[in-house]
Amino acid sequence: MSDKKTLTVNGKTVEFDNERNLLEVIRKAGINLPTFCYHSELSIYGACRLCLVQVTSGDRPPVVMAACSTAPAPGMVIQTETKEIRNMRKIAVELLLANHTIDCPTCARSNSCSLQKIAEQLGVTKVRFSKRTEIDPIDTSSPSLDRDPNKCILCGDCVRVCKELQGIGAIDFAYRGSKAKVVPAFGGDLGKVECVNCGQCAAVCPTGAIVPKQDGNKVLDALYDKSKTVVVQVAPAVRVALGEYFGAKPGENVAGKLVAALKLMGFKHVYDTTFTADMTIFEEATELIERISKGGTMPMFTSCCPGWIKYVETYYPEFLPNVSSCRSPQAMFGSVAAETLPQQLGVDYKDMFVVSIMPCTAKKFEAQLPKFRRDGRPEVDVVVTTSEIAQMIDSYGIDFNNLEPMAFDMPLGLSTGGGVIFGASGGVMEAALRYAVEKLTGETLTSVDFKEVRGMAPRKEAALNVADTELRVAVVHGLANAKALIEDLKAGRAKYDFIEVMACPGGCISGGGQPHGATNKLRVIRQQGLYAADKANQLQKSQENYMVDLCYKEHIGGGPGSHKAHEILHTAYQDRSQVADAKLFLHKGDAAAKFPVTVTVCTKDAEAPAALLGMLAEHIKGRDYAGRCDLAAAYTAADQAAGTVCVTVGDSFLGRTNFSGAGDAAGFKTITDAIDQWFAQN
Repeated sequence: MSDKKTLTVNGKTVEFDNERNLLEVIRKAGINLPTFCYHSELSIYGACRLCLVQVTSGDRPPVVMAACSTAPAPGMVIQTETKEIRNMRKIAVELLLANHTIDCPTCARSNSCSLQKIAEQLGVTKVRFSKRTEIDPIDTSSPSLDRDPNKCILCGDCVRVCKELQGIGAIDFAYRGSKAKVVPAFGGDLGKVECVNCGQCAAVCPTGAIVPKQDGNKVLDALYDKSKTVVVQVAPAVRVALGEYFGAKPGENVAGKLVAALKLMGFKHVYDTTFTADMTIFEEATELIERISKGGTMPMFTSCCPGWIKYVETYYPEFLPNVSSCRSPQAMFGSVAAETLPQQLGVDYKDMFVVSIMPCTAKKFEAQLPKFRRDGRPEVDVVVTTSEIAQMIDSYGIDFNNLEPMAFDMPLGLSTGGGVIFGASGGVMEAALRYAVEKLTGETLTSVDFKEVRGMAPRKEAALNVADTELRVAVVHGLANAKALIEDLKAGRAKYDFIEVMACPGGCISGGGQPHGATNKLRVIRQQGLYAADKANQLQKSQENYMVDLCYKEHIGGGPGSHKAHEILHTAYQDRSQVADAKLFLHKGDAAAKFPVTVTVCTKDAEAPAALLGMLAEHIKGRDYAGRCDLAAAYTAADQAAGTVCVTVGDSFLGRTNFSGAGDAAGFKTITDAIDQWFAQN
């Protein structure tokens, strides 16, 4: 007698075992039911009602049920298609279309919109319901993402991915019934809340309600400007995903064709970000070795991912000393390009225009940070995502599939396999280990593979014996996993020396700017594409990149960790634990140019900050800068000890101060002295 559990789908017997619901069993049977709100990695929501099926169980009459929220049971008879079910699905889609802004030709998701695809699938040719008349403003406040609430279908995918996979909750449902919306906290702008710009909300949004900010026209304007020398860098993960837009197999390395396409578009020089990924390893591994040998702050975290950097700045600023001071490869490229290319190319720096092609929406945020500016302009002028460059290539009419591959330009085009695997979770760690183990042991590695840190496990750990010392490393991807690891560190449940964090599931290969609809299966294939490119490269260790060595000798001097290297290849971080999405204003300035003086309300003790606010209001009113500033209280995302307050003026963080209450004259004077000094200097 067989122990296998079976049910019937459209007359076909299907075995099932660990499937969570009928939807997964039906897909196993080869039938892809339409759905908006279902993702295998997220909690079951059951909002869209498109996956309706007819279920007959035992002697009970057939019942129409949502497949995603119904557990499979032996003997069930499932019918996925009846006239009644099709009509119900069509009505559901028509209702969504009636409440949806229909501007498909100009929508960034026009060719990958699930609503558009399912409407076509079901044969919806007209909408029989009244159109929505109220139009909400489009939120363009974020440097990375645009949010159009008029295209939202309330599937909740963005809410759940932000809360469950990333552990943030920057957006959520508000209001009820017909007034229900998905919005940032207090109905504010996405650019003013604790969003880390990872773009995973855009990656799962089935419509154009949240999309990567579209910056392609800025690049086109530069290409059309004959006074500009337009150079471009291409991130590792782009090469194994871009081809999907043009019908290539996932994971296929199309770097050569992309170079050829970019040349046809008018880019003067096409470089590889893996060059500065290798340079990052020179710096980061050197920093790790120095921390280990000199007793520096441990564990050390990687710094390549700007989504992770903003997360730790916002939620765990006390760990900022643990984060490597190395710039990301993109930011490092911007600095190296500014330092070397004007002389090499014979152009003025002001006439050079640097473009990045990235899998990541957070890179757009990173590029516009004031700390990455030179001579008053960004070192990376524009960041476009994989999806944006695909659209641009298509707009030029380029037959991508039939292009003859071309090589990256030298010298910033030479790379090693160690730089290429940066795009996969564990890749930065493995590249760093290939460097650090050789340096610590003084011996050449015979095998460069550190497979313990590869794959899609939420947390990967390894303990390596290096030069008679145990080196404990960990790799996490997805910020909820990063949070769990940090909490384990704080509680003493875990101990590591070196930790890699990537904000996106699987690493950059499924960044917010990659082709839409990534699954774990697809992520594994893209990762395999990067490891295949690593193996195909004659150079697999970053320290074998002789062009990086030459760059140090000719332009940086002193090698990794030198004074000049720290000046142009490293950075500092900002405590962002004060989030201004819930400001309560106590004083309003009357001048045109105002600076907000913000006191963070402590989550553990609201009385001391409340007393401080009243005292500061009186202090500000008695100063000549009263008209130049606002005074407000704000919420903090970080945990703080009771009696601790934070104060900022404008974008300047004046620090944390112990303030026990209205009678604490010394604590109050510390704060007012810092504020008075700031206004005296500004």
